[in-house]
Amino acid sequence: MLSNLAQIAQSAQIGNNVEIGAFAVIHDNVVIGDNTKIHSNVVIYPGARIGKNCEIFPGAVISAIPQDLKFEGEDTTVEIGDNTKIRECVTVHRATKDKWVTRIGSNCLIMAYVHIAHDCQVGNGVILASYVGLSGHCIVEDYAILEGAVGTQQFMKVGKHAFLAGATLIRKDVPPYVKAAREPITFAGVNSIGLRRRGFSDEAIREIEDAYRIIFVLNNNVSKGVQAVKEQMPNSIYAKEIIEFIETSDKGIIRGMIG
Repeated sequence: MLSNLAQIAQSAQIGNNVEIGAFAVIHDNVVIGDNTKIHSNVVIYPGARIGKNCEIFPGAVISAIPQDLKFEGEDTTVEIGDNTKIRECVTVHRATKDKWVTRIGSNCLIMAYVHIAHDCQVGNGVILASYVGLSGHCIVEDYAILEGAVGTQQFMKVGKHAFLAGATLIRKDVPPYVKAAREPITFAGVNSIGLRRRGFSDEAIREIEDAYRIIFVLNNNVSKGVQAVKEQMPNSIYAKEIIEFIETSDKGIIRGMIG
């Protein structure tokens, strides 16, 4: 149902069985997939590509131009996958010519007052709790969970299945499968509870724990730890993923566990 009190551009592509509430504003160059619900007072600017079965709550602003002085009006987009919920007053900004698209995957929950800046890439199944702020160019991989008021510097990367405690400030990359907390941000163990919920076997979790024990506990620096993992766990797919993440990190990874 499209409310008579909504403002919808004629060129907007609206799918089947879409609901758009009163006082919502849908600009031109917008695509909204089937069965998506747009609540009252949502504003969707040009360049938005919203998937099927999504729900966007009042006060959200999608695809506004980026807060970047280098932006020159290039034709960029925001892409949101299927089955994603975006709660009240979330802001998601269009990309710049760095990535050309700001992306949120499918089956995500983006809670109230989250800000996702230009060129961010958010994977599938991600949960961003209220007041999370992703600065420009950040990457959050699949099934990561960021608790309330987590903040990032630009260009940070959070690995898949990672768990970030509330109010953590991310100034270094967070590798996959870990818990991270404290100030400065520190490795706080493996996200074993989250991994079990996602169907990881006890054996897989033990491999992940062994790799991080070697890296963060048994060695006095990350480089030595990575080399030891290569030597001691050559056949572990999880160890290989962890090593690849660390070795390709531009900003360096979080520090090891402290007492």
